Amino acid sequence: MMSRRPVNPSRGGGLFSSSKSKSSPLLSVGLLVLGGLFFVVYLHKGSGRSGSRLESVNRVEGEYLCTEEVQRAIPILHKAYGDSLHKVLHVGPDTCYVVSKLLKEEETEAWGVEPYDIEDADSNCKALIRKGIVRVADIKFPLPYRPKSFSLVIVSDALDFLSPRYLNKTLPDLARVSGDGIAIFTGLPGNQKAKVADVSKFGRAAKMRSSSWWVKFFQQINLEENEAASKKFEKASKQDSYVPRCQIFHLKSLS
Repeated sequence: MMSRRPVNPSRGGGLFSSSKSKSSPLLSVGLLVLGGLFFVVYLHKGSGRSGSRLESVNRVEGEYLCTEEVQRAIPILHKAYGDSLHKVLHVGPDTCYVVSKLLKEEETEAWGVEPYDIEDADSNCKALIRKGIVRVADIKFPLPYRPKSFSLVIVSDALDFLSPRYLNKTLPDLARVSGDGIAIFTGLPGNQKAKVADVSKFGRAAKMRSSSWWVKFFQQINLEENEAASKKFEKASKQDSYVPRCQIFHLKSLS
């Protein structure tokens, strides 16, 4: 869902010495074949590495989105939350990809909230919306769910685009619809650069806050750390040699 920017092709090239004599036809054919091989290798590198459109977009943008990190962290979340991962709500840009990944997990039900317009949604995402599995909703307002509708709420990227004024309302509402807790994935300070495209798409540039800022803010709005989940997540991360590329916080739901 992040705004797309064209890739600036790198400039470069070689200098070929000229000669007054006529070029050998065999040499010309050889150069054409060599050029073709380079082109095929280039295309292979550009297409073979990415496992999803989301990964491709992140690589093109030169950024790392926490929505992709959620997909990497699913095995760790399973170990940290156990049965709580059976009924999950994901909130954040590109939620269709996270929901699709979660639905492939055994005995896992998943829903998603996309906070922004999805004009470029693919057929799979449109199908999830038609079925009511994914909703497009402004998270600055109360979510259309009853209290404790989900065992676990996972949030990625979306909070980085909200000011404290809206975070004051949004975070307690996320805790309201969760039965067993919230897992929050936020960007690392300095990991992304604010772009004009962000402002046009999300209303403001992403604000990458420090972990100390988040901890203090959680305390101000009376949201407590889920220490049990945090310890299990940390233990599972060490066992699986998992190194997060985003900040991850575990909070308790509202009692």
